[in-house]
Amino acid sequence: MNATHTAHPSSAKYAWAGGLRVFAAVMLALAGLFGIFRGIMAIAEDEVFVTTPHYVFQFDLTGWGWVHLGLGIVALLVSFGLFTAAAWARYTGVGIAALVIIANFLSLPYYPWWSVIMIVMSGVIIWALCVDRGEDEGVMGGRQP
Repeated sequence: MNATHTAHPSSAKYAWAGGLRVFAAVMLALAGLFGIFRGIMAIAEDEVFVTTPHYVFQFDLTGWGWVHLGLGIVALLVSFGLFTAAAWARYTGVGIAALVIIANFLSLPYYPWWSVIMIVMSGVIIWALCVDRGEDEGVMGGRQP
């Protein structure tokens, strides 16, 4: 390998990392919107969800609605930060996606299929944000390598 290749990463690497960040931003925005909608549904009308008697993590559906609504709003806001390539947004996005996984696991009996879909979706978001190491900040408006 020559010195110029190792000193300056290829533009394909920048495109790959930038693409992952945009992918994670879009997926987090969708997860946020879905969380907002799910929260509104649970707060407004409890009849949409299945109730499971004797569930260990039983919580009032309105309470779960507020949890999902709050996480959805924060996820949507963090996704805007990801579009600007802010480092804080990448770290916060991983944390929010992890909290979305936990919230959907704990509310699994109320809306099982959707909870599983959101758990998988949040896992993909975490993967995309962890693979993107921020090395492309020069391309997206940050510091130059």
